[in-house]
Formats: sequence, C-alpha cells, structure tokens
Amino acid sequence: MIHKISIPTPFAVGDVNAFLVKGDALSLIDAGPKTPEAYEALKHGLKEAGYAFSDIEQVFLTHHHPDHAGWIDAFDNATVLGHPYNDLWLKRDEAFFTYHDKFYLDCLIEEGVPDEYLGWVKKMKRSVALMGDRPLDKILIEGDALPGHPGWTALETLGHAQSHHVFWNEGTRQLIGGDLVLPKIASNPLIEPPLNPKDKRPRSLLQYNESLKRILTLPVEVIYPGHGDEVRNAHSLIEARLGKQRERAMKVLAMMNNGPRTIFELNKALFPAVYEKELGLTLSVTIGHTDYLVDKELIRETRDESGILHYEKA
Repeated sequence: MIHKISIPTPFAVGDVNAFLVKGDALSLIDAGPKTPEAYEALKHGLKEAGYAFSDIEQVFLTHHHPDHAGWIDAFDNATVLGHPYNDLWLKRDEAFFTYHDKFYLDCLIEEGVPDEYLGWVKKMKRSVALMGDRPLDKILIEGDALPGHPGWTALETLGHAQSHHVFWNEGTRQLIGGDLVLPKIASNPLIEPPLNPKDKRPRSLLQYNESLKRILTLPVEVIYPGHGDEVRNAHSLIEARLGKQRERAMKVLAMMNNGPRTIFELNKALFPAVYEKELGLTLSVTIGHTDYLVDKELIRETRDESGILHYEKA
C-alpha cells in the first residue's frame, strides 16, 4: 500500500507529498514543513487511511529541505531514517552552520557578486525553524534495504540536495522519488556545501544529471514524486529534460562570444528581472550551466588575482 498525503507549504512550489507505506512496518516517507497547517493536513491524511501519528513506526526522509523534513517531531513512536547529511540540519550543528555561511560567502566572492549583495549569505540558510528538531535514529546509505519493507532499496541520488535518496522497488517497478523527477517542472540542482568540508564544491547539476541517467537504467513504471501527481512516462520525461538543459547551456555558451564573463555577469543576463529577488536560486542555475560547459570542455575557467572566476570559450 502506498497512500499519498498532500501537505500545504509556505513555499512557491506549493503542496508537498508524503507517502504512507504499509509493509511489515507502517512507515511515512517525508513529513512536510513544520507549520500548523501542515500538521493538520498530516493528521487528516493519516486519519483518512485509518491511522494516527502514534501508529507510525518509521519515517524515511528523501532529503533535508524544510518542505520535506519538518514534522518528524510529531511521530514520537517512530524511528527516523535518512542520509547522514540530514543530521547536520536536524541537530542544528553550529559548527556546520558556521562552515555553511563561510562556504556561501566564498562562493559569492568567487562568482564576482558585488559587495552590496554579500548579505545574501544569511538568506542561503534553509528555513531551520520549519525543519524537525530531532536527529536521525538510523543512517541510510546507498543500497540499503528499507527495514520492514522487503524489496525496497535506498538509492543515493544527489544533485537537488546533498542528502537526496529515492526508494526503489524492482519487483513492483515503483519509485518514491522525492524531488528527483517532478511531473510539471524540473528540479533545481541547488549549490550546497559538501558533507566533508575538505571536499570541493559539489557540482550539483552534474550530480543531478547522473542521478537522472541512473533512473533511465531502471525499468520504472511509476514515480511517486515529492510534488504533484504520479509520473508514468519517466524515461521520456527525463530524456526531454536533459535535452532542454543542454539547449539552455548552449545559450549560456553564446553569451561568451564577446569575451570572458563572471558568474554574476552571466546571472544578470540570464535572469534580468528576478536575479536580485532570487539571487541564491538563480546563481545555482547559472553555476550549473558553467559546470556543464566546463565538463564538456566547451569553456575554460580561470581565477584572477582577486579570486574571482572568469569563463570563456575554450
């Protein structure tokens, strides 16, 4: 049994989905944001299926973003499982938050973002108040079987988040997909600090593309996504989105016809109407395009004496 519960969010993406899964254990996958409205929607959805908060034995997180990782606090009897990156947020790890802010400040500087926008570092932090306030009870890693759910496996699918898992059942060809494949919109591969501070910045779009290509290797019949209705044409949808992403990258490549550009310059050109209002999101998109073009050896990256990165055609 897979029972969808739609939960309102305060975010532009709209409602988020949680999934009640009945096997040898009764589990919930994702738990909405920590708002009163989301709590009532969860309570109603559980009641519709014949259950209460106290009946849930396990909560699995697809990733740490606040629209998915909020009301884990409501399930006192449940074991909470997910990728280790979730814990950095759920534990409110101050050392991580300090590292997090420095990571984004360093990114903004090397992207050529003017000083007047550096205050955006504070806005880069997820809405911690809308996340759960308890750590994971168990860590899930790539290939782990889901306890209490024979046939279900956790697959690490980074890109949209550095904590992202999907849950795959090869026997039924069902995938509970978090934000990996959404029916109406492409997920944003967000720039996030790596789990290990010694590692380089994750190239989120390249990670995301590899995660999508991994789904192309699976005989998926239906994806239960984090937002919107079920996806039953996953392979054709993924192929189309990979193609559109390449088209957009080629437009960015053409922006370098007249010489080198910084990330901020490209960002202003790509998003003239919204870059100031949505600087964090738009920079993630722009960086994704340049990472893609560098990976394809279509452009080269150089760093000037001020530490600012410049991109030009190869």
